[in-house]
Amino acid sequence: MQPTILAIESSCDETSAAVIQNGKVLNNVIATQSIHEIYGGVVPELASRAHQQHIIPIVASALKEAKIKSSELDAIAFTRGPGLLGALLVGASFAKGLAMALDIPLIAVNHMKAHILAHFIDDPKPEFPFLCLTVSGGHTQIVKVNNPLDMEILGETRDDAVGEAFDKCAKIIDLPYPGGPHIDKLAMTGNPNAFTFGKADMDGLDFSFSGIKTSFLYFIRDQMKNDQAFITNNINDIAASLQKNLIDMLLEKLIQASKKFNINQIAIAGGVAANKGLRTRLEEESQTHHWKVFIPEFQYCTDNAGMIAMAAHFQFLEGDFSTLDITPDPRLPFSS
Repeated sequence: MQPTILAIESSCDETSAAVIQNGKVLNNVIATQSIHEIYGGVVPELASRAHQQHIIPIVASALKEAKIKSSELDAIAFTRGPGLLGALLVGASFAKGLAMALDIPLIAVNHMKAHILAHFIDDPKPEFPFLCLTVSGGHTQIVKVNNPLDMEILGETRDDAVGEAFDKCAKIIDLPYPGGPHIDKLAMTGNPNAFTFGKADMDGLDFSFSGIKTSFLYFIRDQMKNDQAFITNNINDIAASLQKNLIDMLLEKLIQASKKFNINQIAIAGGVAANKGLRTRLEEESQTHHWKVFIPEFQYCTDNAGMIAMAAHFQFLEGDFSTLDITPDPRLPFSS
């Protein structure tokens, strides 16, 4: 059976709904929350309130766009975690209520696994096994993907995620939130070799980004002591240098993993996968290391229901359903 599934994503500050039919994602409707910009980060209470406001019109829009009636649905999928508890509760509660009303199965999806499975929405698709670098504001992982439901973390951050490092360093130089896209844009016209920053050396395939944040803070502080206009006069070079250092840290471990497991199918996923600098470097490294690189469309890099729908499709085929008493888990482990 090739199911028709409605998927709901509400893990952070995007409310999203999508419909998948016969393994094809028909749409991907997203409502963003701009209110967090003035606070320099996502405010959990405001996020959950916005989800409550958006979820009904977003779901209605997704069904209307797909020309699907609720009675034609075979299952309802939702993001169980990880994410913000209040935000997750909104999506989970709505999904449970709808599944109960329609008397159809409920599918709980792991947000991070869904990011990886976004690669199966459009062609070209990676072949198993492949390595996926998952990079976001909350996670940085290298995952070995054996099949849609069999994934193994090879390395992950011991402290901060790379997306958090982008955003917090951007805040140090007074860039708006979220800072990562602003760094990426400024870096396009900067010298990536202008400045270097200290970083932690981790054994194995794990990452650490707390050290480079501290180094960046002290560097900017010391420069500003002697030149109050240092940031203004060097903003592009600062952004380019920071981005290069962070991407170097990611690629160093990814290259190690590729050699260790002899895998040349390489994918990236998560919000930072939208970073143009990272995409460019991956394409460059693919020539050196003979990789076949897979990068999702921009809309499937940030949080979205299309990826939840794709993950739910694979779970449906395996009969991986949830009971109505399942609860959201803001710290849902990757193994779940």
